[in-house]
Amino acid sequence: MSGEKDLEQLKKEAVAKAKAAAAAKRAAKAAGMAETKQESEPKQAEEPMQEAKPVEPVKAEEPVAPPAEAAAPVNDADDLAKKKAAAVAKAKAAAAAKRKAMGEAPAEETASEATSGGEKDDLAKKKAAAVAKAKAAAAAKRKAMGEAPAEKTASEATSGGDADDLAKKKAAAVAKAKAAAAAKRKAMGEAPAEETASEATSGGDADDLAKKKAAAVAKAKAAAAAKAKAKAAGAGDAAADAAGGDDEKAKAIAAAKAKAKAAAAAKAKAAAGGKAGSTEAPAAEAKPSVNQPYLDKYIKVIEENLGSDVLEDSYINKLSKDVPTLVAKRDTYFKIAQFLKYNELLGFDYLSELHGTDFETYMEVYVHFYSYKNRQSVALKVKIDRGEPVLESLVPLWAGAEWPECEAYDLLGIKFTGHPDLRRIFLGEDWVGYPLRKDYEPYDVEV
Repeated sequence: MSGEKDLEQLKKEAVAKAKAAAAAKRAAKAAGMAETKQESEPKQAEEPMQEAKPVEPVKAEEPVAPPAEAAAPVNDADDLAKKKAAAVAKAKAAAAAKRKAMGEAPAEETASEATSGGEKDDLAKKKAAAVAKAKAAAAAKRKAMGEAPAEKTASEATSGGDADDLAKKKAAAVAKAKAAAAAKRKAMGEAPAEETASEATSGGDADDLAKKKAAAVAKAKAAAAAKAKAKAAGAGDAAADAAGGDDEKAKAIAAAKAKAKAAAAAKAKAAAGGKAGSTEAPAAEAKPSVNQPYLDKYIKVIEENLGSDVLEDSYINKLSKDVPTLVAKRDTYFKIAQFLKYNELLGFDYLSELHGTDFETYMEVYVHFYSYKNRQSVALKVKIDRGEPVLESLVPLWAGAEWPECEAYDLLGIKFTGHPDLRRIFLGEDWVGYPLRKDYEPYDVEV
């Protein structure tokens, strides 16, 4: 909208300036005509007095001069109209270019062109000239960019001589391109496909191509024959060397067998050495544990005070930090536990762990003690009957055994006699079975 307002303002200013210039020009011409009339009138008055001849023709001619001079304003008016039309055309062209850049349709230009006749013709001429200039610029741009000028080609296609020249130029360009491609293929060692095709289309070229093909086939046959001859000659030499070749083959086989035997012997020797090393390794690993002196001390003290038949077994448990482990008999379990706590040399005053295990054929209770005075530990194990797992409770000796024994009873069904409150702590009293037993089957399948 602002562009249209500016255009209207420019038009109005141009028209006002043109009108003012025309008025000034007319005023100046009118003043000049008045002065001319004043000068001519005294001359006309003097002529009758000087000459006796009638001067009517002269008078008749002089009044014609003012119309000639009056025609000058008409020409000026035409010039002014042309200038106005030019100014309007320029303004319209500027507005049209602006609208075209903005993507709008030049509505006012169309309306003004529909209303005016002469201005429309002038505008059409100017437009044609502008279009011609634009086409020339586009053609020059395409030529600079290496593109084919479409309009030029179209105009040349319409004319006969130009079309022939264009066709000749195109043919020449194609021929040059084909020649360059053929030279490139020849340099690269490839077969010139286009050249072959063009030769196939022409008679003489086809004959040349056939001759070349025949020559190539002949050369190939000659090469094959020479190769076969050489092969036949080599066969005789191979037959002559067959005996020597078999000997060499036998030697190679014998060498391979010898190498294989040597490798097998080395492997066997290495295996023997490994076995010897493995036998030596356990001997090296058979060093006594650092806790072995403590185990020997416990066994000595127990046997001196309780007898040599109270223990079923004793060992260093490698799977549990080399802890000294004592295996008590079923009837000496409580006695040994009590001795471990109250003996002055042992003094295991802390029970750190108690749990049971189902071994399917029997059950086992494992107890771990620690002596804060001696900073030593010991483990006590006992095997019990799986069908009737009953064992003395250690709660009277260590109060910390209460909950571990309840857990063993809840999950394995081991009953500890002398326990102050033996009950199920995880499962309800109405629970059927003991989940940590190997033969446990859930009573309630959904659970």
